[in-house]
Amino acid sequence: MSKSAWLFLCLTLLSVALGLGATSQQTQTLAFVASAVLGSLLVLTLIKGRRIKFDPLLR
Repeated sequence: MSKSAWLFLCLTLLSVALGLGATSQQTQTLAFVASAVLGSLLVLTLIKGRRIKFDPLLR
Protein backbone atom coordinates (compact mmCIF):
# COMPACT_ATOMS: atom_id res chain seq x y z
CA MET A 1 0.00 0.00 0.00
CA SER A 2 1.11 3.53 -0.60
CA LYS A 3 1.94 5.97 2.15
CA SER A 4 -1.25 7.94 1.57
CA ALA A 5 -3.32 4.76 1.83
CA TRP A 6 -1.66 3.91 5.15
CA LEU A 7 -2.37 7.45 6.34
CA PHE A 8 -6.06 7.22 5.44
CA LEU A 9 -6.29 3.76 7.04
CA CYS A 10 -4.79 5.00 10.31
CA LEU A 11 -6.97 8.12 10.35
CA THR A 12 -10.08 6.06 9.64
CA LEU A 13 -9.33 3.65 12.48
CA LEU A 14 -8.60 6.53 14.86
CA SER A 15 -11.85 8.31 14.01
CA VAL A 16 -13.83 5.09 14.49
CA ALA A 17 -12.18 4.59 17.88
CA LEU A 18 -13.00 8.20 18.78
CA GLY A 19 -16.60 7.69 17.70
CA LEU A 20 -16.99 4.52 19.75
CA GLY A 21 -15.54 6.18 22.84
CA ALA A 22 -17.41 9.46 22.52
CA THR A 23 -19.76 10.52 25.27
CA SER A 24 -21.87 13.09 23.45
CA GLN A 25 -24.08 12.38 20.45
CA GLN A 26 -22.65 15.28 18.45
CA THR A 27 -19.05 14.11 18.86
CA GLN A 28 -20.00 10.56 17.95
CA THR A 29 -21.82 11.66 14.80
CA LEU A 30 -18.95 13.90 13.74
CA ALA A 31 -16.43 11.10 14.25
CA PHE A 32 -18.48 8.60 12.25
CA VAL A 33 -18.98 11.08 9.40
CA ALA A 34 -15.23 11.71 9.38
CA SER A 35 -14.55 7.98 9.33
CA ALA A 36 -16.91 7.52 6.37
CA VAL A 37 -15.17 10.28 4.43
CA LEU A 38 -11.72 8.95 5.29
CA GLY A 39 -12.78 5.40 4.42
CA SER A 40 -13.98 6.49 1.00
CA LEU A 41 -10.70 8.33 0.45
CA LEU A 42 -8.88 5.14 1.41
CA VAL A 43 -10.80 3.16 -1.20
CA LEU A 44 -10.13 5.80 -3.86
CA THR A 45 -6.43 5.79 -2.98
CA LEU A 46 -6.29 2.00 -3.27
CA ILE A 47 -8.04 2.08 -6.64
CA LYS A 48 -5.72 4.81 -7.86
CA GLY A 49 -2.71 2.80 -6.73
CA ARG A 50 -4.11 -0.18 -8.63
CA ARG A 51 -4.01 -2.42 -5.59
CA ILE A 52 -7.66 -3.23 -6.23
CA LYS A 53 -8.29 -4.19 -9.84
CA PHE A 54 -11.58 -2.81 -11.12
CA ASP A 55 -13.26 -5.13 -13.60
CA PRO A 56 -16.40 -3.56 -15.08
CA LEU A 57 -17.51 -6.90 -16.55
CA LEU A 58 -19.14 -9.01 -13.90
CA ARG A 59 -18.48 -12.58 -14.96
